[in-house]
Amino acid sequence: MDLQQRINAFVKLGEFLSQFKQNSITKNDSVKANDLFFDGFKHQMKLAKEHNGWFTEKNILFSLESWSNALNYNNINKWLDKYNFNTKNSKVIAIIMAGNIPLVGFHDFLSVLISGHSVLVKQSSNDKHLLPFLAKYLELVEPDFKGKIKFTQEKLEGFDAVIATGSDNTARYFEYYFKDKPSIIRKNRNSVAVLTGNETDEQLEALSEDIFRYYGLGCRNVSKLFVPKDYNFDAFFNAVYKWHPIINEAKYANNYDYNKAVYLMSEFDMLENGFLMIKQDESYASPIATLFYDYYTTTEDLRKKLNSEADKIQCIVANGFTDNEIEFGETQKPQLWDYADNVDTVEFLLTT
Repeated sequence: MDLQQRINAFVKLGEFLSQFKQNSITKNDSVKANDLFFDGFKHQMKLAKEHNGWFTEKNILFSLESWSNALNYNNINKWLDKYNFNTKNSKVIAIIMAGNIPLVGFHDFLSVLISGHSVLVKQSSNDKHLLPFLAKYLELVEPDFKGKIKFTQEKLEGFDAVIATGSDNTARYFEYYFKDKPSIIRKNRNSVAVLTGNETDEQLEALSEDIFRYYGLGCRNVSKLFVPKDYNFDAFFNAVYKWHPIINEAKYANNYDYNKAVYLMSEFDMLENGFLMIKQDESYASPIATLFYDYYTTTEDLRKKLNSEADKIQCIVANGFTDNEIEFGETQKPQLWDYADNVDTVEFLLTT
């Protein structure tokens, strides 16, 4: 199977996923093998929702629509154009996936297969329904994928390299356990936003998408703000109010109530608006329904601080702060060439 065959298969997968959008689920009879897979995938979505309360239909569809937008010829060719696929021996690559948001491990899965390797996937129990079904679709539209995709819940064996994502604690275990294998080991990271006080209402409203999408569970979700001294949060609270219905969702509300009680009993200073608490804190990882913030004196000092702590940060949302910043509202819409932790997965796979 050559590279073009692999690209064609993922484009067909993108066409299949294009039927599942946030505003509607609409069957397209021109999609290959739709009679076999459309209703079955709707059932897998239902199972995913029932199994994991954080996987609402809204969030699953957001993920599916994002991937359908990414998987087209233009994007894939732009992504792969700089690599040399001619000097590679096919190997077995193990992937240990997180399960914090729907299909969070899909980019690694895609990268392994598009690079010509076989994949051995160990999924999180929190996200185990969607990807195996999509793998079956890939095997149908490109039969040469059969035998190159395997899922397991057992001990990983018979692999040549590994990509593993977990917490800081599990990462230490991964580093020890896989010390004799080529590896990419991902740890906890969080995303931040740098505000100046000059943001427009539209920018702050877009920022709310970076904060609340997936309930803030992703590493690309903004969990902390950096603001100038004497920053007035009124405009921020007004702009994020569009997300206030989130408090009607039980799991989110339970976390909000619990964390609010902890903060009140601990007599922490905080601001809150009935569905979000903001608290001054040096940490980057804020609990659900909470956003941390801290002050900065000069943007140059803040750049030095964030550069020195780059290993803790996934994305920086800002306007004119740094070269690698992300626009407000765009953190959950990464391109294929936007790699987690800035580690080039495809380069790793082609040189391992």
